[in-house]
Amino acid sequence: MEDLRADCSRCFALCCVAPAFTASADFAIDKPSGTPCPNLDPGFRCGIHPHLRDRGFTGCTVFDCFGAGQRVSQVTFAGRDWRGEPATARSMFDAFAVMRPLHELLWYVREAMALPAAAPVRDALTRAFEETERLTLGDAGSLAALDLGAHRARVNDLLLRASELARAEVPPARPGGAPKRGRRRPLGREHRGADLVGADLRGADLRGANLRGAYLIGADLRRADLRMADLIGADLRGANLGGADLTGSLFLIQAQLDAAAGDAATRLPPSLSRPAHWAWRRQAVPPVRGG
Repeated sequence: MEDLRADCSRCFALCCVAPAFTASADFAIDKPSGTPCPNLDPGFRCGIHPHLRDRGFTGCTVFDCFGAGQRVSQVTFAGRDWRGEPATARSMFDAFAVMRPLHELLWYVREAMALPAAAPVRDALTRAFEETERLTLGDAGSLAALDLGAHRARVNDLLLRASELARAEVPPARPGGAPKRGRRRPLGREHRGADLVGADLRGADLRGANLRGAYLIGADLRRADLRMADLIGADLRGANLGGADLTGSLFLIQAQLDAAAGDAATRLPPSLSRPAHWAWRRQAVPPVRGG
């Protein structure tokens, strides 16, 4: 998936200019869309990149363009940059706003195509991948005219079907109340869009769960079993994944891990990296009380 990974050396810092920033826990300042971040240097590099978290720009550290930045910079605009040709700026930023979700869809579809259980929809997934890739090769005008919402809805239907097929192979967890020490508590599988902000999910058995778009901000997921759980769009900001098992989680992306906390015991898919800011020691987990 190297073509879907960000290569900042080939991009004109589009993520530092095109999006708006709102002063918050994620950004230290307000910045309008289309205005360069004050930390951007003349060479299209971040002047405080090693210190972004310390300076209040955590949001920058968890952003992933999936390679859309270099596609717009080097393919759509053939190496012309918005500083050298200011007349291209607005259309370049608008193209980036469409290209990024298209590249994100390519990432998810490619992952779905590799799922053995998704064989019944693999041909449809292949066609969706090819169509999405064709759209990324359009010029700025065709990107601006694209009905992104409609295309994304069609592809998401396929991704959901692939997810359902994969998760159907996970045996159901046993029902029950509080687990005995060392055991996991089953919580059911359907949590799509659920409000789980700050939830105590220590040791939870979430194998095969549907957590698409779930709000897991600040949730305690230490030692939780998230194998084959669908995490597409799940908000993991500040979630504690210490000792959690994420091997085989569906549609988990690096940005979600970067937004969360974890430790040396957190188990990750081989395609993703342990964030540098995670604790290197195993975290102690208090025993779970109650059901």
